[in-house]
Amino acid sequence: MSIAKTTRRTLIRLGTVAVAGSLLVACGSGSTDSQGANGEVTLTVDLFGTFGYKEAGLYKEYEKLHPNITIKQTDTQEEGSYWNALQTRLAGGGGLADVQAVEVGRIASVAQQQSDKFEDLSQYGAAKLKGNFTDAKWGAATTRSGQVMGLGTDTGPGAICYRTDLLKKAGLPTDRVELAEKWSTWDGYLDLGEQYMRNAPAKSAWIDSVRSIYTNVAGQYEERYYDASGELIYDSSPAVKEAWDLSLAAEKAGLSAELAQWTAPWNQAFAQGSFATLPCPAWMLGYIKGQAGDAGKGKWDVAEMPGRAGNWGGAYLSIPKAAQHKKEAYELIEWLTAPEQQAKLFNKIGNFPSSVPAIAAVADTKDPYFSNAPIGKIFGDAAKEAPVQVLGVHDMDIQEQFAAALFEVEKKGTSPDTAWEHAEKGIDNAIG
Repeated sequence: MSIAKTTRRTLIRLGTVAVAGSLLVACGSGSTDSQGANGEVTLTVDLFGTFGYKEAGLYKEYEKLHPNITIKQTDTQEEGSYWNALQTRLAGGGGLADVQAVEVGRIASVAQQQSDKFEDLSQYGAAKLKGNFTDAKWGAATTRSGQVMGLGTDTGPGAICYRTDLLKKAGLPTDRVELAEKWSTWDGYLDLGEQYMRNAPAKSAWIDSVRSIYTNVAGQYEERYYDASGELIYDSSPAVKEAWDLSLAAEKAGLSAELAQWTAPWNQAFAQGSFATLPCPAWMLGYIKGQAGDAGKGKWDVAEMPGRAGNWGGAYLSIPKAAQHKKEAYELIEWLTAPEQQAKLFNKIGNFPSSVPAIAAVADTKDPYFSNAPIGKIFGDAAKEAPVQVLGVHDMDIQEQFAAALFEVEKKGTSPDTAWEHAEKGIDNAIG
């Protein structure tokens, strides 16, 4: 999740309804005994968004294979809220789950600054799994001294999800190959958006929010916010400049529905037809299905993204030092991230694998909900061409500040220059 976000995923990785009540009580395995007298163990798993394990039946399958294990999952919709709550628990040492998720934009923080608060999974045998994962996925969670801070779940190769019925009403083509040719560049995507808006159905825009453009364009570069030496470069980054400028162009052309992502109005918009296209990482497929429902089946399709390559989201499963059942937690993590389970998740939910054997296994997957789109090939090709991104300790913080600044422009009418200044101040506050 690989939604996002937003964050699987969130992408930010993102998707499920937030657990009611305080985030501080989302998981209490650090303060209660969850092992019964007969050797029964309750494993707690704390996630953000939709990782798909419950939805795909993987927990039930694991519990059937391990009768002494019961799995209890908690989740938070918005990755930023999840991360802040996790930091609070790590500082206090209590309230931590046996398994904690870490978004890809945060994994550098864990590997470089918080390795003393998480288990080195190599002591449980994780080193033997290195060949199962792409080099980028494995390397990002490995410290300089070789400690393994988490096992990879999904990745976020991108495409464009679109409503065929809305495009047809606006007089535009609906064939995924033809559309991919017309929007092979982001300028082409915006041009087609302007054509759409001239004949768009009532109360429908081309895109949900310019944030979608920013996140996906920035995700097509190797260096975004940090360079390979670890220096901050966001203020001079070609990735940020192109993503920012294209987002502003979309706002100026009136292509956006101006919807704040991961909010109730945004969720409702999937079923209401409030926007025709959405740059979507693979994990977003499951989110769309959940929000658009059965009525959306066959109305959505998937085509290649402008520039083809790109990555938004993905995550890791880690074990805090304060976890109660570390051995059992590792065994669950190893099983959930194994090629067989990653392939199942993609086929059932849409989360694209970070496992090399699983990527090969899903190459021919098609999705009936998305007009039988060859999602295995579309996202597989995107994954092959996606850059190996340089990740810094504050990647997510920086990205969220730029996304918030762009939302100021499209929703509040803030000037781009002022919004940029707000982003820089927010970044300074976030990184200290």
